[in-house]
Amino acid sequence: MSPDLISPTPPRDPDAGFDPRSGSLVERALFNHRAAVLLLCLLATLLLGWQATRLQLSASFEKTIPASHPFIQNFLAHQAELHGLGNAVRIAVANPQGNIYDAAYLETLRQLNDAVFLLPGVDRMQMKSLWTPSTRWTGVTEDGLEGGPVIPEGYAGRPEDLQQLAANVARSGEVGQLVALDGRSSVIYVPLLAHDAQGQPLDYGRLAAQLEALRTQFEARGVTVHITGFAKIVGELMDGVRAVAGFFGLAVLIAAAMVYGYTRCVRSTALVVLCSLVAVVWQLGLLPALGMALDPYSLLVPFLIFAIGMSHGAQKMNGIMQDIGRGTDRLVAARLTFRRLFLAGLTALLADAVGFAVLLVIDIQVIRELALAASLGVGVLIFTNLILLPVLLSYTGVNAQAAQRSLQAERADQRGDARHPLWAALDRFTQPRAATAALVLAGLALAGGVGLSQRLAIGDLDPGAAELRPGSRYNRDVAFLNGAYGASSDVLAVMVQTPDGQCTQLATVQRVDQLEWQLRQVEGVESTQTLALLNRRVAVGLNEGHPKWGELLPSQDMVNTITAGAPRGLYNDACSLLTVYVYLSDHKAQTLQRVVAHVQAFAAEHDTAEVKFLLAAGSAGIEAATNIVVQQAWRTMLWLVYGAVALLCFITFRSWRAVLVALLPLVLTSFLAEALMVALGLGVKVATLPVIALGVGIGVDYALYILSILLARLKEGASLSEAYYRALLFTGKVVMLTGVTLALGVVTWVASPIKFQADMGLLLAFMFLLNMVGALVLIPAGAHLLLRPKPRQAERSMRFQRWL
Repeated sequence: MSPDLISPTPPRDPDAGFDPRSGSLVERALFNHRAAVLLLCLLATLLLGWQATRLQLSASFEKTIPASHPFIQNFLAHQAELHGLGNAVRIAVANPQGNIYDAAYLETLRQLNDAVFLLPGVDRMQMKSLWTPSTRWTGVTEDGLEGGPVIPEGYAGRPEDLQQLAANVARSGEVGQLVALDGRSSVIYVPLLAHDAQGQPLDYGRLAAQLEALRTQFEARGVTVHITGFAKIVGELMDGVRAVAGFFGLAVLIAAAMVYGYTRCVRSTALVVLCSLVAVVWQLGLLPALGMALDPYSLLVPFLIFAIGMSHGAQKMNGIMQDIGRGTDRLVAARLTFRRLFLAGLTALLADAVGFAVLLVIDIQVIRELALAASLGVGVLIFTNLILLPVLLSYTGVNAQAAQRSLQAERADQRGDARHPLWAALDRFTQPRAATAALVLAGLALAGGVGLSQRLAIGDLDPGAAELRPGSRYNRDVAFLNGAYGASSDVLAVMVQTPDGQCTQLATVQRVDQLEWQLRQVEGVESTQTLALLNRRVAVGLNEGHPKWGELLPSQDMVNTITAGAPRGLYNDACSLLTVYVYLSDHKAQTLQRVVAHVQAFAAEHDTAEVKFLLAAGSAGIEAATNIVVQQAWRTMLWLVYGAVALLCFITFRSWRAVLVALLPLVLTSFLAEALMVALGLGVKVATLPVIALGVGIGVDYALYILSILLARLKEGASLSEAYYRALLFTGKVVMLTGVTLALGVVTWVASPIKFQADMGLLLAFMFLLNMVGALVLIPAGAHLLLRPKPRQAERSMRFQRWL
């Protein structure tokens, strides 16, 4: 039976004539076999608790990229032919006492280079530094073009060797790439493989720890080491896991203290917290059982499961406490509360699950795994907090004084005493003037939120790693490399595909030259590197360095001659692919959008049946693809969330008017949360994308619990004011309790060393509070407009109740 047909207030002597065979089939199966239910839950907890000890914390670069996007498909199709344009680490080694032309510095660099070369997962063939043979110089002498390794043959650290090295570096074109502009540091460029030598997925946490150990070891020798790349980001995120665990423990303490402060009952508080923690244990235990691991981006999931469990558990505990306060036996109280709130709770949990499940539409594996892990956790809550908790409370009951205290407001109302000022203030929103004012203010706030949310950007808005604090070691290292090398490490590569053996056709190289010149004019592009640019530079070198020869000569023979000695990074062995390297000043969303839009427009104009300009490789190219997928999924995800929540609400309440009332606070909160993201300078990306969807799924819980009681009282014939007051007494107090408790729990995250966790904590705290306030204010206001009972409906409902 739907909860909207059951009075939230049991009869005076509910034990009299209570039939244990009454209730739904589910209720009878659970409460008539309580011992079996507890035994099964205990066995499940032990088994999944053991499984949880096998849970691994891991991360993968491949999981953070949209594998089916055309940009990524192009990159993966040519990955073996692209040199160092995927996942890589840059290690800058600086000499604080001078420049790189120092024998002691160069020896330290050599030893570090050799140590990094042996690390698992390093693509050794593509690794590059001053000490690798692939780093070469090219120069013009009286005998023509000459070249060789940057480190001169027979190098022994003598003054003349250092002078020769300086000359070679100047002729190598590596200043600003491998060598700093001021000559005080050089880079070891370390491309990474997806798997180690044993074929296992690369362990980024272990690699980051090994890099940190090398940093400590070699900085003791008088150099300073700066490391950037995805592996180091993951390393710093994993270092913050201990802090995350501390914040989780703090949230548990806050929740327990708040619930105890409300109930003053140790046993019920302990059971609510225990069942919520059991849900977390089950969820974590299911992950390794299904072959999954916990990712740094999904570290918030266990807390969300605990938070949702506390919300639903507190509602069940409150209902049982009130029934026991009326003199009901604890078993009967548990069964009556189960009847009244199980369907509302189930619908709310399904809405939560939908909020997570819609994230599966996003083609980024790390988000899909987050969605799956969270959906599993929500499914677990159906057993732990909707079933296990009432069954446990049917054994333990609650403190008698706490049970009586829970009915103080109800009994005061029965005596005709003045209502609590807060209840009286909220009751005003059932009246025409306050309801109209609330709806008008909500409409204005919604309009403002919609307007401001239009400025919400996709992707990163700051240099460095937005997941970490600006002052983190990683972001300081990024700032050092950007300043010392004149450009960021953000590289976007355009792949020019041709038939085999035809990459050097003059017309193709000329089109590449045209694209390169145009890209240099685009804001945010620092420099470029192509086969066409090499042709210009060689032409200058062959003509005594005179700048007037810095042109792409219209000679096929000249292009063929220069290409024969060109680095393989500019074209592949089959001469079917040219690479246009575009070095960007940063990876901000606007920079990537400008470059991608220009390349796409150029390709649309100059692509032929045989020659195609393809996006995109390089760190910036991969991020551009990720931004596009996030942007496409953003609104789709929200429409799916709201559509599913609306459908669940309609199934529960069988009233489109009730659906509108339930959705109003959710929509307002969503747009205001987006406006808050704009104000905080946050973009929509992998780390922040799930927050709004999760806020909608969790926020609807408040509306469902309040509306289930309000509609039941309205159908009994009560006035809107009386119906809302009963809803406040029965579920509204716990809605406020859980809203404030959850907000306090997540707002502590602002102190986290992981910036994206701090950002999510602030956003979730805002959404928890606003959803709570919206439910308490806008539901009665919306009900005044849409849900006022009709006399005939009330009369039919009362006749039906008397018949029952």
